Amino acid sequence: MTDVSSTVVHGDCIPGFEPLRQLFASNLKTGVDLGASVSVTINGEFAVDLWGGWSDVARTRPWTEDTLTLVYSTTKMMAALAALILVDRGELDLDAPVAKYWPEFAAQGKGGVLVRHVLSHTSGVCSWQEPVTMTDVCDWDKSTALLAAQAPWWKPGTASGYQMICHGHLIGEIVRRITGQKLSLFFAREIAGPLGADFHMGIDPANYHRLADQMQPQSRPKLPLKAILSILFLPNSVQRKTFRNPLNDPAFRLTDTYRQAEMGAANGYGNAHSVSRALSVLANGGVVDGVRLLSPKTIDRIFEPQSKGIDRVLGIPITWGVGFALPDTHLVPFLKAGSKVCFWGGYGGSMTFIDLERRITVSFVMNKLDGGILGSPRVERILACAYDCMANAGIKGD
Repeated sequence: MTDVSSTVVHGDCIPGFEPLRQLFASNLKTGVDLGASVSVTINGEFAVDLWGGWSDVARTRPWTEDTLTLVYSTTKMMAALAALILVDRGELDLDAPVAKYWPEFAAQGKGGVLVRHVLSHTSGVCSWQEPVTMTDVCDWDKSTALLAAQAPWWKPGTASGYQMICHGHLIGEIVRRITGQKLSLFFAREIAGPLGADFHMGIDPANYHRLADQMQPQSRPKLPLKAILSILFLPNSVQRKTFRNPLNDPAFRLTDTYRQAEMGAANGYGNAHSVSRALSVLANGGVVDGVRLLSPKTIDRIFEPQSKGIDRVLGIPITWGVGFALPDTHLVPFLKAGSKVCFWGGYGGSMTFIDLERRITVSFVMNKLDGGILGSPRVERILACAYDCMANAGIKGD
């Protein structure tokens, strides 16, 4: 017999978004999701804020309003947001060399790597050249020094190669050199605190009791065949060096070392509410509830295309703007290329779309992980349903 609490959806949605609530409830009832949350903001206000299901695999702890879970690369959007705030303040120049702020980074021919190359995954530094463990990666001084000392793996700015784990190290060290603060602290003080966003880059033990267990995918990430062959058989390939150095054991993600690490690319903890709250500042012209973090001019820089083509790590076509992916027919076929939408997500299926024309965000966070590279069929259905609800409610782009 199914406990009724497993299928109850909590939270609110405004009239017109009932189909989204029904879809979310169906996913929980049928086991598509274990526990999850979905949020939609319009003009900085929550039109949809729902949660339900279980926060543990044994189905003994309900997913509650304040449940948090590891969102993996969704964290990268928060790192980008932190960098853009410094751009807006005139403290960081997207077109300046990284070495202007981090002199050691100029080593081995990286003097021409620009800040925007780092934000758009085109730096040529998408992982570590020297063999490292996840424990090494969690050692900030050691891991950033290694990145600064190595040569780029291709000409910076000419192609993207997903900075899977080191992305937060690259952005974070730039932030630290400018502000004197770790990226996690800067984010907490300048973004999460002012906006009241319950999102954490690394998690304090005082919040462990709020963490949801994660149900690991039944299959490995569904990479293109060419990428799989490169990882398996080409020791010096960009893909093998990125995916296998370091090796990332799911069990290590449960350790204090990982949870409390300064990482910035992969160990963020939140839920759909907190992710949407933080990123709604982009959809709402840089200000939410009277708190201004960015100017429209700075937000517009996100939409300057930096790279378009097959990503050298993920093996799929991606159009990168500054800090965020931009729509294309491969990743988001139901959105027009050129739409003023930016997005990204995390391993397992968490995802957020920020639509500046409609001034909306759509966020989905869950604890049952899917094996896809980015997103999943369920998040595609959630996004499509949200857009249908907006169309039926007369919410159109500018």
